[in-house]
Amino acid sequence: MHLPTVPDELWVAVEPILPAHATPRRGRPRIPDRAALAGILFVLKTGIPWHHLPLALGCGSGMTCWRRLRAWQQAGVWTALHRLLLDRLHADGQLDLKRASLDSATVAAPCGGVDTGRDPTNRGKLGCKRHLVVDGRGVPLGVVVSAANVHDSRMFESALDAVPGIRNGRRGRPQRRPLKLHADKGYDFQRCRSACWRRGIKPRIARRGVESRSTLGRHRWVIERTLSWLNRFKRLKLRYERCVDVHLALLFLACALICLRTDMRRSTSHQSGSTSQP
Repeated sequence: MHLPTVPDELWVAVEPILPAHATPRRGRPRIPDRAALAGILFVLKTGIPWHHLPLALGCGSGMTCWRRLRAWQQAGVWTALHRLLLDRLHADGQLDLKRASLDSATVAAPCGGVDTGRDPTNRGKLGCKRHLVVDGRGVPLGVVVSAANVHDSRMFESALDAVPGIRNGRRGRPQRRPLKLHADKGYDFQRCRSACWRRGIKPRIARRGVESRSTLGRHRWVIERTLSWLNRFKRLKLRYERCVDVHLALLFLACALICLRTDMRRSTSHQSGSTSQP
């Protein structure tokens, strides 16, 4: 059986922000944090149920990994990891905050739970929406969830405010707002445009009955790609978690992995470029 591993780049980033824990004097020894994280990554990527996590992997039981995931979510580990990687990308000039895109995607939630509702586009079955903001290159900046029967425009401001302050390694205030925001006709309301102007963002929202669907496609296609990237994590293709904090933990971890992959891709290209020079 293939043993899951935690990439060194991910562990170096997440280890300093993990909460401290007391060593138990009695009972079973505590599963190491890196082993528990490996089990979490295995479930996230394969989509298997938590109770089916094989003990032979050396990651502990599925419930141990589930509890560790939720405890770290309550301690703010996953949001801190996502912000840390965003700061790193911004310091390296890999974020395009001149323009951003916002959109949502609905996923089925057969187990129900908080922030789920009847999906009007899927015969009234229970579903959940993830509202995502990405930069001009498709890097996830912020994500919130809602029930499937909540209109996209109602979560517009919450999605904008979910973008954290991003530092570029220099002095001064962190940058939190993009210069422009692209969105489709589902956000064609005056309250959405006003919310952008109040935050110093220029709205580029398609107008119903005026602009064609292909007008903003050259800028908004990146968010469709990022939503597809999230669905490659099989545990996120459907929402199985009844607890919304556990579902958010998996979402933020997936966003952090996308950021880490972007950073690693740049490092690899720089190394190959330097070795090719005479």
